Amino acid sequence: MQEQTHERLGAGRLALLVIAPFFFGYFLSYLFRAVNAVVAGDLVAELSLSASALGLVTAAYLIGFASFQIPLGMLLDRFGPRRVQAALFVVAALGALMFSAADSALSLALARGLIGIGCAGGLMAGFKAVADFSPPERRALYNSFIMAAGGLGLLFAATPARMAADALGWRGLFVGLAVLSVIAAAGIFFAVPERREKGHAESVGALLKGMRTVFASPAFWRIAPLAALTSGSQIAVQTLWAGPWFTDVAGMDTAGASRMLSLMAAGFFAGTLLNGVVADRLGARGVPLDRVMLGFTLLFMAAQAVAVSGYTGPGMAVAWFVMPLAGQTGILAYPLLAAHFGARLAGRSNSALNLGVFLAAFAGQWLVGLVIDLTGHAVRPYPVEGFSYGFGLLLLMQVLALVWYFIAPRDSRE
Repeated sequence: MQEQTHERLGAGRLALLVIAPFFFGYFLSYLFRAVNAVVAGDLVAELSLSASALGLVTAAYLIGFASFQIPLGMLLDRFGPRRVQAALFVVAALGALMFSAADSALSLALARGLIGIGCAGGLMAGFKAVADFSPPERRALYNSFIMAAGGLGLLFAATPARMAADALGWRGLFVGLAVLSVIAAAGIFFAVPERREKGHAESVGALLKGMRTVFASPAFWRIAPLAALTSGSQIAVQTLWAGPWFTDVAGMDTAGASRMLSLMAAGFFAGTLLNGVVADRLGARGVPLDRVMLGFTLLFMAAQAVAVSGYTGPGMAVAWFVMPLAGQTGILAYPLLAAHFGARLAGRSNSALNLGVFLAAFAGQWLVGLVIDLTGHAVRPYPVEGFSYGFGLLLLMQVLALVWYFIAPRDSRE
């Protein structure tokens, strides 16, 4: 498909006017995603939440986030990332204020779902802006700069957020997050350039037709399963099951598990940068982007195999550092799809893939828990075989997706 032409920005202007505003936006999105782990005890103590209610409140963010991905893609392609994400961060601010005033599980869940919708474009809007204003050969690098903000969000959602909650209370913390959301909205609205396009904006019918084009493409269905299952599995493990593995399998105390989770956050941050830098450097030498993605995928699978085995000896920490470092290799699929479909459909193709990633993350978290329950050990500490079977199932699905990547029908334009 022919690449639609947009104004190209120089590296300096792109960093200042596009990457920096969306970097802060994605940092805030990831901070919102992970902060409930910090205030969970406060919520339970003050509002007497049950475990299931706490789970519903926490999951509401991801439900809102995922449910908005398809309309998000159409909005990004119709109105551009500047206006769409600025408006969405205002929604996130409203959700944060509602959360700070909530007095029941239902009101907390509704507010957190609204926050999820407001943060739904935190990454995709940045990717769309990169597709609009940068040359195709540099997009993997620029995308990785924005995505690296997620690692910082994970780090700040730990000790710094706990310190803020201790000083301000959990309600005051969310008021502060509302203020940051307004700052993010203003930064994007006033800094990011407006797209300059010739011709008329697409109608609703044309937007839906473009969405059908994405979902009907053999290229999308060849790439998306592998990217979604690798990235989704990494999210599922890091944001839920890694902590229990460190305590129940590796025998660590809470402090030790927290240090390992911080190490994984550092690996996530390093990996999002490394993916883009390696892809950029090898691309300059003629190595295709998909080959770089496959290399990181194999490294991710090797690290998972260590976790599947239940190994807790010397070098264990290396494997758990490599897992998030290589586990977000799916970010390289976004510029692959954007280049294939062109800038006009970049928002829709990226958000469709992002929906797959979060569906895989939901399914991965649930499947590991189900497998642990099926081992007959539903009460902590969970046994090593429960984790091994659960993680092994995730790894098996990724291997099947890798096989599919090589044997699936190819689009005539590939």
